[in-house]
Amino acid sequence: MTIKHKVLAVEKLFKRLDSEIAEFRKESGIYCFSGCGKCCNKSDIEASPLEFLPLAFHWFSQGKADEMHQKLEENQSLTCMVYQPLSLVDPNHGHCGEYQYRGLICRLFGYGAGKDKYGQLRMVTCKLIKENQVENYEKAVEMLKSKSTVPVFADYYQKLMQIDFRLAKDMLPINEAIQAALEAVMQYYAYRAFPAGKGVA
Repeated sequence: MTIKHKVLAVEKLFKRLDSEIAEFRKESGIYCFSGCGKCCNKSDIEASPLEFLPLAFHWFSQGKADEMHQKLEENQSLTCMVYQPLSLVDPNHGHCGEYQYRGLICRLFGYGAGKDKYGQLRMVTCKLIKENQVENYEKAVEMLKSKSTVPVFADYYQKLMQIDFRLAKDMLPINEAIQAALEAVMQYYAYRAFPAGKGVA
């Protein structure tokens, strides 16, 4: 499978997830607070390189690969390098600088369920939602019990592995995952012509 085919496969998976999240939000009422970037400001976020392959491919197609790779090499921060806080004084408010190309972890957090050590599903969401959207959160927990459609982290990461096991199996600090995705695209096209137009190569 070519890099472009992998990108399209990941984007197709994300589109499916976005639809599932939209349905879950509608049923549970859970929502992220406008302008909140608290989860993006965490220093321990891990992701797989594959979920950032669309972002890497986008940068490469825009001629920004070398520039962004250099920034990643020089970056000393543990927080996501594409997160843009509103100010240094208030880093917990801001937005994603590449929202359309955000990773799987970014899409799932707040709207997905993880399995605990007993194999039971538990909502993976932030303290703000738990404390300020109590009814919505409780409704989401009930949805888990009634087997309603709730996106599950393990299910989606397993689907990623079916696209490219090597790029999906390792969970890395988020900036390392982005860098690994970018390097995969750059290496692939080092001796290949980049696909022209909207065709697949």
